[in-house]
Amino acid sequence: MTPDTANVACDGWDGSECEGTPHCPPRCPRFVDKVGARWTIRPALDADEPFLAEMYERFDRADRAQGLPPVSRSRCADWLRSMLSEGNNVVAERDGELFGHAMYTPTDAEIPELAVFVHPNAQDRGVGTELCRHVIANAAAAGREGIELHVETGNRVARNVYRTVGFEVVERRGDLRMRLDLDQPIATEVRWPPLAREGPTEPAVDLSPGDGGAGRSPADD
Repeated sequence: MTPDTANVACDGWDGSECEGTPHCPPRCPRFVDKVGARWTIRPALDADEPFLAEMYERFDRADRAQGLPPVSRSRCADWLRSMLSEGNNVVAERDGELFGHAMYTPTDAEIPELAVFVHPNAQDRGVGTELCRHVIANAAAAGREGIELHVETGNRVARNVYRTVGFEVVERRGDLRMRLDLDQPIATEVRWPPLAREGPTEPAVDLSPGDGGAGRSPADD
């Protein structure tokens, strides 16, 4: 059982008509996946560490990318503590269990690096894409210049996810380095409230940083 998330999620599930408020997080925490399951995407807490460790213990080697998460329990624990202390982390939660984890790190870098991991039982449902969008929204709200990532050349599924959310290849040297400049329209669009995303072409709430909008608030695979 994970920590109570009532403080970061709305009570109602149908958010399609939500116009957002200046107090909302950079992206709405409610998410419905491709098969209609309901999720909460929320900031990770220090108390989530043992639950994330349990999630990663169920990863096979094929579920890891570029040596992450580490295979050994001790190295994974050290890596998790580092990510939670140095990065901006979000988790995907359903029915009190964690199935996804994404972050950008370090938080003080102008162009931090994104990483996203989804448990095999929750893949191919859009969860990874939604996690990526939350990381992009958080980085944009924090005033980062851009965000980048590294992905294995042969990982077509991951590459398609990253392209979907706006990343472009900037270097091919072994693995691919991809980057998203946060002055691109998608960095604003991911922060639109549900009503703006599903209906009108313009957001109902001003999300520009510094103007009193949600920008002032602290990924389909």
